[in-house]
Amino acid sequence: MKFSKISAALLSSVLLLPALLTGCHGSRGLDAFAIPEDFDPSASYEITFWAKNDTNITQVNIYNDAIASFEALYPNIHVNMRLYTDYARIYNDVITNIATQTTPNVCITYPDHIATYMTGDNVVVPLDDLMADPLYGLGGSALRFDGPTQTEIVPQFLDEGILSGAHYALPYMRSTEACYVNKTYVETLGYTLPETLTWDFIWEVSDAAAAQDEDGTYLVNGQKVMIPFIYKSTDNMMIQYLRQTGAGYSDWDGNIAIFNDTTKDFLYTVAEHTGRGAFSTFKISSYPANFLNAGQCIFAIDSTAGATWMGSDAPLVDISRESLVPFETAVMTIPQADPDHPQMISQGPSVCVFNKRDSGEVLASWLFAQYLLTNGVQIPYAQTEGYVPVTTKAQDNPVYQDYLSRAGEDNSMYYDIKIKASELLLAHTNDTFITPVFNGSASLRSAAGQMIENVTKSIRRKETVDDDYMVRLYDDVTSLYRLDSASGSASGRKELGPLPGASAALLSVLAGAWVLLGIYNGADILKEKRHKKEKK
Repeated sequence: MKFSKISAALLSSVLLLPALLTGCHGSRGLDAFAIPEDFDPSASYEITFWAKNDTNITQVNIYNDAIASFEALYPNIHVNMRLYTDYARIYNDVITNIATQTTPNVCITYPDHIATYMTGDNVVVPLDDLMADPLYGLGGSALRFDGPTQTEIVPQFLDEGILSGAHYALPYMRSTEACYVNKTYVETLGYTLPETLTWDFIWEVSDAAAAQDEDGTYLVNGQKVMIPFIYKSTDNMMIQYLRQTGAGYSDWDGNIAIFNDTTKDFLYTVAEHTGRGAFSTFKISSYPANFLNAGQCIFAIDSTAGATWMGSDAPLVDISRESLVPFETAVMTIPQADPDHPQMISQGPSVCVFNKRDSGEVLASWLFAQYLLTNGVQIPYAQTEGYVPVTTKAQDNPVYQDYLSRAGEDNSMYYDIKIKASELLLAHTNDTFITPVFNGSASLRSAAGQMIENVTKSIRRKETVDDDYMVRLYDDVTSLYRLDSASGSASGRKELGPLPGASAALLSVLAGAWVLLGIYNGADILKEKRHKKEKK
């Protein structure tokens, strides 16, 4: 049987469609990046840098100074910066731009997000060969700046950028979580802070702080408002508790193990103390710092990067100065299941480099990414918040050591709570851990916190939290975050979201065209059968 002329025309159109759509939308995959033999100083490159900033003008100025200094060293490279207010927006824009090959060149992001970017072919550049290159690698001889060698990057921080056996990110800044404690109120309640906080201690003191008189006034602060224990990131709350107790979360192959008995028991504990008025979350109540600074919270857990908002003398506050209540602030590690073996999460932004058709453009991007690790960027940026530099080169520098030694000299640059938060991470770097990263790990992280949020809301609404509730909760978060498809080797490709319009259109046209081919070819078959029958 031969195709009809219409069939042939349809088939030709179908075969041409991918090429047409590829040409219009740039969706053809990129070749794997290869380091060029030399970097041409006469070639001009324009690269884009997407960064996150919380409207902190000091940090913006540090970025601007870094770009100006870098461009002075490399006049042939121009850096365009685009600032975002949160990492989720960066993530969403990168995902949107992958299909059209309009991703930035350098991006501040998180490994969980990079894992999703990597579902496209050769989208993100693996950095191992670049890092080791004798000319342009870390500490390379052809660099025009004094950057760190690989051994001068804190290994725990560098290893966070390993995905699928290769480095896909450089660390930029690091933080962990701290518990900011109203020590004054702890002692008012008759307790003494231990050297290391435990979950049992925090729950006990929080329950005691929830006591009210017959008029509904809290005894500890004489106010009508008191939330003794507020956690900013319930994602981290669940993840760290599971790590401290040796319970399952996930493995590096993407197998999900979070729905276990330890998780359920911890949720029951959260429910119990929420019912006593002892616990709430940022999503439900608002920033822990606001309640802490108003004398309405005792244990406020937030990032060390948020230390400038914590304490009655904090340089940054979101409440009126008249609402501030004086108290002594202690900066401590998060509560531990085993105080002799503390464990806390390592977090903070990383930098990745995106692949482009021009390998010289990628190399220019790599040079700028490295420049962000120089002392001139690392030290000033770390001084703005409770971050720590990611290199020992910066940490050991006399300028940074002098900064740490001057805690309390003022309530801005040398704000003591901010510096204590940095020192907490410096002292506990070896006690930090990272969670497995795979395509779908960002969804799992969200699910971990969502369970705590749901239980807390349910108790506040006077709903029953029992075993039937837990079964429904597990099913709900599994469905909401598509964890049934994010487990194991599938790695949750759904996390990329719906197909781009061009791809969806292509698939629809292809499907329709093949249906028409089937109809026309079926008609040819029937026509041929009738013709043979008439001949008989």
